[in-house]
Amino acid sequence: MSKPPVVLLLSGSLRTGSSNESVLRTAHAVATPRTRTVLYDGLAALPHFNPDDDTHPLPAPVAELRAAIGEATAVLICTPEYAGTLPGSFKNLLDWTVGGTEICDKPVAWVNAAGPGRGQGAEATLRTVLGYTGADIVESACVRIPVDRNTVGRDGTIADERVREQLRAVLALLEAKAPEDRMQNS
Repeated sequence: MSKPPVVLLLSGSLRTGSSNESVLRTAHAVATPRTRTVLYDGLAALPHFNPDDDTHPLPAPVAELRAAIGEATAVLICTPEYAGTLPGSFKNLLDWTVGGTEICDKPVAWVNAAGPGRGQGAEATLRTVLGYTGADIVESACVRIPVDRNTVGRDGTIADERVREQLRAVLALLEAKAPEDRMQNS
């Protein structure tokens, strides 16, 4: 019997109510009953990366991050761009994944919520760092979905049906790429 795929949703923004968080909250809202999504909320709790601390026992927030990645069948990222690259806090999160194997060969994609002509630096850095982790970047699921703040409701999700459909498609692509053995009960 197969277990439902689990897509871990990682926001690169610490800002409450950010466009990136709205994208992931919307992905969570539109996921089919067959797909379980988990919104990771531990970004602010992660300690600064230090290779000396990347040993057993890991700092608790790092162990929780790695466990969340390990339990997921796929990962969806939505992060802003700061100063032409990833925000430092999100780069820190990714640095903590390099020493582990949880994300290796795992289907990963991102949604760029920035307006036209913006966000390419964050995408380039994601591609580079995820390459070091061995993540399986699902190119067809890496999309640009600019967020119009006027379409975000009080619940933090995006009401625009076109955006919601795009996010359904991204989740379906990640689910299709998830290895069958990760979706089977032991």
